[in-house]
Amino acid sequence: MLFNSFEFVVFFALVLLVYWRLPHRAQNWLLLVASLIFYGSWNSKFLLLIVASASIDFLCGLGIAGATSQKKRRAYLVVGLVSSLAILGFFKYANFFLDNLVELLEVLGVPASRPALNIILPVGITFHTFQAMSYAIDVYRREQEVCRNYFDYLLYITFFPQLVAGPIERAARLLPQFVNPRPRLNLGATLESIKLIIVGYAQKVAIADVLAPTVDDTFANIHERGGWTLLFGLYAFAIQIYCDFAGYSNIARGTARLLGFQLMRNFAQPYLAVNITEFWRRWHISLSTWLRDYLYIPLGGNRRGRARTYVNLMITMLLGGLWHGASWTFVTWGGLHGSYLAAHKAWTEKRALRAAAPFDARSRLKKLACWLLTFHLVCLAWIFFRAESFADAWAYLGGMMRGGTQGFTREFVEVALYFALAFGLDFLLERRRSGRLSVLFSRHWVLETCALAGMVAMILFVGENHVVPFVYFQF
Repeated sequence: MLFNSFEFVVFFALVLLVYWRLPHRAQNWLLLVASLIFYGSWNSKFLLLIVASASIDFLCGLGIAGATSQKKRRAYLVVGLVSSLAILGFFKYANFFLDNLVELLEVLGVPASRPALNIILPVGITFHTFQAMSYAIDVYRREQEVCRNYFDYLLYITFFPQLVAGPIERAARLLPQFVNPRPRLNLGATLESIKLIIVGYAQKVAIADVLAPTVDDTFANIHERGGWTLLFGLYAFAIQIYCDFAGYSNIARGTARLLGFQLMRNFAQPYLAVNITEFWRRWHISLSTWLRDYLYIPLGGNRRGRARTYVNLMITMLLGGLWHGASWTFVTWGGLHGSYLAAHKAWTEKRALRAAAPFDARSRLKKLACWLLTFHLVCLAWIFFRAESFADAWAYLGGMMRGGTQGFTREFVEVALYFALAFGLDFLLERRRSGRLSVLFSRHWVLETCALAGMVAMILFVGENHVVPFVYFQF
C-alpha cells in the first residue's frame, strides 16, 4: 500500500474517521490493527516475521530490566541484538555474502557453486530493525524505561506512518506518545499537518516521479549520452532521491500528526549545506544520529586520538553504506562519505578556529564556493549509489568527461526548474510563526494558501496516470 496510491488515501481516511471518536486505549488498538493491515498489504507472509521479531525484542527488554547482574543484562542484550541482526542479515545480505564467498573461493582455486536462494526482502526491514535495536540498547544503558505493555511495544515497532521508510524513531520519543493519551488537535496543528502532507505529495509526485524516467533513461544508456547529459542526469537524480525520501518523511510526519503524534524531522534542506559534516546533520537525520549514537560513539568517537577518529568515521560510513544495500557500490558510496568526513575533520582541526569575520562579499563568495564543492562531492558519491555496478559507475564518471552539448539548454532549464521548485517547497516548511493558527491566518496566508492549492492541482494532474514506488522502499 503506497502513500501515493488511492488505496492508502481511502485507508487513512477510514482510520482517521474512526480514530478521534475512540478513547485512548481503543485508539491504540485501532492503530495496531491498522498498522498490521498496512504491513500485511505488502506481503501477509511477513506479518508473522515482524510480530515474532518484535516479541523477541520485547522479552529481551524485560529480561534486561529484570536481570539481577550485569552479566545477565548483557546476555539479554546480546540475544536481542543477535536475533535482530540475524533476521536482517538473512533476508538482506545472505545472497550478497554467498556471492562474495563463491568469488573468493574461486580466486583461491577452490571450486564452489552457489546455492539458489529465492529470498524476498521484507519491506522496511532495516528501519524497524534499527528502531528495535535502539530500544534494547537504551534499556541496557538505563536511558529508557522498559515497556511492560506488549501491545504498546508492538505498536511502537509497527506504527504505519513511519514503518516502511522511517524516520527511525527512538523509544524515548515515540513510546510515551502511545502510553499517554494524545491531546485533541487544534486548528493550527491540523493545518500544519495538512501542509506537511501536501508538500510531501508534491515532492514525491510532482518532482521525484517526474524526474524518475529521465534518471532511469540516463543511467540505462550511459554510453550513448554526452557529458552534459550525464551531468544533468546526475543532478536530476540528486533532486529525485531527495524529494522522494523527504516527500515520504513529510507525508509520514503529517499523517502521524493528524493522529496526534509528533515524528522527528528527517531532512533540513541538506543541499544547502556548506560542508559535508553539515550535510550529514541535515540528510536522513534519524539514520545519521542513529549511526552516531549506536556505532560511532561506542567505537570511541573522537576520544581516542586523531587516527582512531578517522578510522571510526570510515567504519561508521562503510556500514552506513552497507545498510542501504547489499552491494559493493553502496559500500563505496559510504566509503566516499567517510573519506569526505575524515578530510573535513582534518581540515578543520588543522585550521585554528578564529573569530567570525564580517559577512562581506569575500565571505559570501567563500560560502558559495564551499556550497558548490559540497554539493558536487555529494553528487559524485550518488553515482555509486545509483549505478547498477562498478562498471556502470566508472562508465558514468568517464562519460561526463566526454563532450557533447546536444540538448544542453533544455536539460539545463529542466534541472534548474526542478531545483527551484524543490527549494521553494522547502521554504514553505521552513517558515515559522507564533500563535495557534500559525499557518493560515498570517500576514502571507493568501499567498501560502494559493501555493498549496496550486500544489494540490499539480499533484492531481501529474499523478493521475502513474504510481511510482518510493526509492527507499528497497532498503
